[in-house]
Amino acid sequence: MYIENKRVKKYISFWLLAMFSLIAIMIIVGGLTRLTDSGLSITTWELFAGFIPPLSHLDWINYFDLYKKIPEYKLQNYSMTIDEFKIIFWWEWLHRFLGRLVGISFLIPLIYFTFKLKFKLVKNFYVIFLLICFQGFIGWYMVSSGLVDRVDVSHYRLSIHLLIAFIILTLILWNYLKINIKQSNTDKIKYNLPLLFLLLIYIQIVIGAFVSGMDAGKIYNSWPLMGNNYFPDDNAIDDLFKLTAFDSPSLVQFIHRNLAYVILLFFLIILFDVYKNKLTNFYLPVNLVGFLLFLQIFLGIITLLYGAQILVSSMHQISSIFLVSSCVYLLYINKKFN
Repeated sequence: MYIENKRVKKYISFWLLAMFSLIAIMIIVGGLTRLTDSGLSITTWELFAGFIPPLSHLDWINYFDLYKKIPEYKLQNYSMTIDEFKIIFWWEWLHRFLGRLVGISFLIPLIYFTFKLKFKLVKNFYVIFLLICFQGFIGWYMVSSGLVDRVDVSHYRLSIHLLIAFIILTLILWNYLKINIKQSNTDKIKYNLPLLFLLLIYIQIVIGAFVSGMDAGKIYNSWPLMGNNYFPDDNAIDDLFKLTAFDSPSLVQFIHRNLAYVILLFFLIILFDVYKNKLTNFYLPVNLVGFLLFLQIFLGIITLLYGAQILVSSMHQISSIFLVSSCVYLLYINKKFN
């Protein structure tokens, strides 16, 4: 993306970095909202009214009464006090507040840049904005799944919500790189391996959301074995090849573990290609990806061993943001431009 006006280019770059940071923070807060079981504390869709938190004791009573009507309270948190409710409420409120802030912070500068530049130059940003709006809808679609017949949100809807967040993050970073990093004519990594690698990471994010959504990290808290065996003993191997495998916490954890090994092997293939062909311009980015991948795997193991303790689990999710970002950068510099 070529922007002739250097001042506008600087403003757009700063805006994209700010949006990247804001969405990264939102992903982290979203993860903590899930880890603290706070996601169902607000049971209504309040697009504009939700900006303002409860300001009186009566407001708190009203929110708490609405929460008491859903299965999570009736079956799981029936002894919860209003002070305990406030803790989970603030996590969900902050997550929703950040979502609204992301929308406003993206839209207002986008309108300004549309007037300053031709629409053709900013059309990619409109695609991102539409995804941000769609993400808000998916967020409520996810929450609504836990208001009637279950005590948690659907792990399928949770995975869609998380994946879209990472896609938005990827597109923002990609556009930032297009503006600030010149095209390269150097040799590339063959077979488009960086793209396949990033797709594997996305799939792992989806499976990780399944693990989180079903609290699958709280079982089989050992490594490298799952209990006394490599394969979980509460399932048959045949179950792994059924669609119902994604509804079994132990099988989802098994898939998440083994996909990590596949991703590591795939990375080693990329690393071998880079160093065998002496692609010196890739040494730094591929080493960065490797470091973050090993860190992510290490944090994943620690998360398991500590039974998905909140702090470690959150660090595991935070490191995934850095890992995805480094993979996007590797893909970008490997892309063959016309």
